[in-house]
Amino acid sequence: MRARSLIPLGIFATLVALLWAGLYLNPHEVPSPLIDKPAPEFTLPQLQDPARNIGSKDLLGKVTLLNVWASWCVACREEHPLLVALAKTGQVDVYGLNYKDTRQDALRWLDGLGNPYVVSAFDEQGNVGIDYGVYGVPETYVIDRAGIIRYKMIGPLTEDNLKNIVLPLVRKLQE
Repeated sequence: MRARSLIPLGIFATLVALLWAGLYLNPHEVPSPLIDKPAPEFTLPQLQDPARNIGSKDLLGKVTLLNVWASWCVACREEHPLLVALAKTGQVDVYGLNYKDTRQDALRWLDGLGNPYVVSAFDEQGNVGIDYGVYGVPETYVIDRAGIIRYKMIGPLTEDNLKNIVLPLVRKLQE
């Protein structure tokens, strides 16, 4: 009888331990099954020129960043000045994947805030984003010359993340 009364205490202690461990997890470091795997193939219309397509094959042969963004995304607005500044340095080509947006809103957003992208693919339905395992925007992928995903950043890029993780990886992959 006494052992039976300890069961709720054991369950409670287990829950507390799990919640305590969760406090130390970094939500930006969600493991992705796509790391070190080929980037999913896609072909989508370009945001600014819907008569022309952009696809995964266009990213081959150079190290690139693929930034998933949307005009309705508050965190995208937060990271956008950093992407504009990065694009001006020419250190790496930045491509965009405009996710579940309207063309008009996305174009207005880029016109007002600047366009850091070599080109943006227009993923109106979000199907390509699903293929990439997008949890939410923004997300940024480092893709090597062979089209292999080497890093995934969930959430907005920060100066610290860019300086200490993304750009050193880009330089290493460019060697």
